[in-house]
Amino acid sequence: QVQLVESGGGLVRAGGSLTLSCAASGRTFSSDVMAWFRQAPGKEREFVATISSSGGRTYYAGSVKGRFTISRDSARNTVYLQMNSLEPEDTAVYYCAADTRSAFLRNQHMGAPAYDYWGQGTQVTVSS
Repeated sequence: QVQLVESGGGLVRAGGSLTLSCAASGRTFSSDVMAWFRQAPGKEREFVATISSSGGRTYYAGSVKGRFTISRDSARNTVYLQMNSLEPEDTAVYYCAADTRSAFLRNQHMGAPAYDYWGQGTQVTVSS
């Protein structure tokens, strides 16, 4: 069974940092584009960051650029999201996603429909 399992969420004060992890099992995701999305209460799911299969290309939403860093460890079949300078507006459930079907295309991989595997999410709450 293919699974993506997020961890590392929690409660943090504004200005603090968290690192999210997404561990994949059931198949190797080393050839796949991976991404993080988030969904705040009452809002639609939104793109946060994406990374190519090699890790050589990344792309970020404007709201997190310069504060968040996406990375991957293919040997561990794991993707990370380092989040610094957190703001209350970053409060959301964060989801990991994988696209097993296509090569990295920045515009395509900013959209949720590009991804065919999703994790269950991990809650991040930033207090002011």
